[in-house]
Amino acid sequence: MKLHYYEETDSLYIELNAAPSAETREIAAGINIDLSESGTIVGIDIDNASGKLDLSTLESDGLPIGRLKAA
Repeated sequence: MKLHYYEETDSLYIELNAAPSAETREIAAGINIDLSESGTIVGIDIDNASGKLDLSTLESDGLPIGRLKAA
């Protein structure tokens, strides 16, 4: 899973896996999900992210993280 934040558009993309997106569906105002050909969710796009989320912290609880990578 990867988090991509785009400051110029204030959008956050949560990439759940690297499968290509075949369809995008808006599930709420400014929140879209990308689906694979088989219907699996591959990503979540959040517009106006700083107005919807607290982007100042990132926490994980109980994730089996074997590798943590920061860019």
